[in-house]
Amino acid sequence: MIDIHSHLLPGVDDGSPSLDVSIPVLQRFAAQGVTLLVCTPHLNASQAANAPYAHHRALLGELQSVAPPGLEIRLGWEIMLDRPGVDLTAPEFCLGTSRALLVEFTRGGLPPGATGELRRLARSGRTPILAHPERYFGCTLALVREWRALGVVIQTDASVLMGRGLPAELAKAMLADGLIDILASDNHGDSRSLGSARDWLLERGADDQIELLLRVNAERVLSDEDPLPVPPHRAGLVGRMRRMFGR
Repeated sequence: MIDIHSHLLPGVDDGSPSLDVSIPVLQRFAAQGVTLLVCTPHLNASQAANAPYAHHRALLGELQSVAPPGLEIRLGWEIMLDRPGVDLTAPEFCLGTSRALLVEFTRGGLPPGATGELRRLARSGRTPILAHPERYFGCTLALVREWRALGVVIQTDASVLMGRGLPAELAKAMLADGLIDILASDNHGDSRSLGSARDWLLERGADDQIELLLRVNAERVLSDEDPLPVPPHRAGLVGRMRRMFGR
């Protein structure tokens, strides 16, 4: 499995506070079958000019030195699009050595220019990966389809998909319609993992989706290839969820 969204770089954001917290998570990930992990500390677009890239590179070296054998760790960011029009084309903003940018909006609601900003990033030569759209107030299935048509890759948090409440129902509706490209843990030094998501999908008969969601599409995006379509997986209260969030 490949996890492109995590906060395990110690002491830099609201994620893991120390190596002592990160190390057991890395060991658990490796035992569950994660072979590649991207650390994506929070960064506001408005502060991009002052991004502490060199400091994070040094921390990445420390983290990799204590990682279990067979687990590769790369560096990236989760960039909050708090200011439109910021130049994010520098390679140090991307995930690893790819052209992919992991971006997010605030939970409070999508800004009026959300689609335009995603379009701008896609036209800048970068591949926007939108983190956890299921969490954004105002998000609908129709919007997710529009973003994907622009070239935006959709990343859903595995813990939300497996949970309850409106974000979980939207995530399940997205899965039902084949609108999720990649699942990630968004681990913050806690118990969240792709291993749990794999078990959850297996229990629901999503055999055709597992490899694409947990490995193949992440690998393709990190290699600057388009993700492959994920077949719809319809189970449970799909009709009600579609009516709730719009087709």
